[in-house]
Amino acid sequence: MIRSSRVLSSRDAITAMKNGFHSAQLLKTTPQGVPKVKLCSEEFASKLLDRRWTLPSPDTKIHQIMLSHARLRDRGGPFGNRSVLNNTQPSFGDDMVAKNDQNPSFYIVRDDLLHPFVNGNKARKLDGLLPIIEEHSVTDVVTCGGCQSAHAAAVAVSCAERGLKSHLLLRGEQPEILTGYNLISTMYGNVTYVPRSLYANRERMLQTHANHLVSSNSGHVAWFNDIFESSFTTQTSSSFVQMDANRSAENSPRKVAILNEGAGDAAALLGVIRLVWYLSQNHLLGKERAMKFVVDAGTGTTAVGLGLGALCFGLPWEVTAIMLADTVDGYKQQERRLVSDFKRCFGFHLIDHGLNEVDHGIVKWVERCHPRKFGNVLDGEVEACQQIAQQTGILVDPMYTLAAWEMAALLSEKEANEAVKVVMLHTGGTLGMFGLAQRYRPYFHTLKDGLSVYKKIANN
Repeated sequence: MIRSSRVLSSRDAITAMKNGFHSAQLLKTTPQGVPKVKLCSEEFASKLLDRRWTLPSPDTKIHQIMLSHARLRDRGGPFGNRSVLNNTQPSFGDDMVAKNDQNPSFYIVRDDLLHPFVNGNKARKLDGLLPIIEEHSVTDVVTCGGCQSAHAAAVAVSCAERGLKSHLLLRGEQPEILTGYNLISTMYGNVTYVPRSLYANRERMLQTHANHLVSSNSGHVAWFNDIFESSFTTQTSSSFVQMDANRSAENSPRKVAILNEGAGDAAALLGVIRLVWYLSQNHLLGKERAMKFVVDAGTGTTAVGLGLGALCFGLPWEVTAIMLADTVDGYKQQERRLVSDFKRCFGFHLIDHGLNEVDHGIVKWVERCHPRKFGNVLDGEVEACQQIAQQTGILVDPMYTLAAWEMAALLSEKEANEAVKVVMLHTGGTLGMFGLAQRYRPYFHTLKDGLSVYKKIANN
């Protein structure tokens, strides 16, 4: 009953957002209001990609990590005697077939370089999401996350860049010293710290804050999911000038969109699918070659997006997701929900397309190499990140991307003599190192050893 009443009020708000700001033209729809179109795979891809995006281009850098068993003098560490080399200009296309040598290697998609403050996976999630918010003349975005939430920081920065106000509900108490994503969220957005007891009921918390503290009961509030689904029953047209003018009008009512924690919604899949399309071009990874993609999984949305993209474009790619924040049953349930929402929102009946039959099973969910409770750091992991950074110039963090790196290295050893290529998606997360250093001081204290050695030399 709570959900039903929420949807009804949200639909009313969406209608109010459109009226007076856009001229709407109804499409031919089914009795349920969802367009029914028969498309082949190429047309379906065009339908997915023919839209406004947040990122000017889906381009990203791709490097190749070469693993060697050559012994390193006086080097121990988490990878033992193995050296690691970053090839920043690897061969692609047909040249990928040629064997480099007998040493294992994997490719790494450098989405960590997309934005200085927005995680790569967050930038992909917002890629297709933010334009929908803008098209509905939203003035304010309300979302939530943990104290060091990369999602909250990404929303704050991205909204500020577009003249939108963000309202971030962060779990727990304000830290004594602001750092990492928490600092970025505070600089770019409007942060409110929420007691854990209230944060446990996220839906009520977000709805209450949006209604009473942002719109002041005089504006319009809608959940982004409802805005997204409504965008498939109408076409809207407007200019950016008109939307900017409406948002800046002092006396105009606030138009508030509520975005779920982590942006784990069907709209967030679009940007990831766009990335798959880019990577599958013939001059890059191509469409014919077998690939094993590896990605760290928080909500699991990015992994599902990779799997859906591979399925939509008919690619022989396998997606392996390292489970970090939930059980395998939880991730499979999330996968089913996202696939179901994606199929319902687009509502397309494809000709001879696997998307019609699939409900789940497009992602291989696996444990990390060193399982632990989410949020914990193990001995040696900070040193592992340091070793990777010093040898390759690539920074991974012990909470998320180190898990993907370890799995990519493991798979590359198994596939060293096979035609299958291993590809790691670097989702970013490096700002999280600041928060981890604040929370796990003893693990980072060991990085000072170099200074101690210098002092001993100087004293002698």
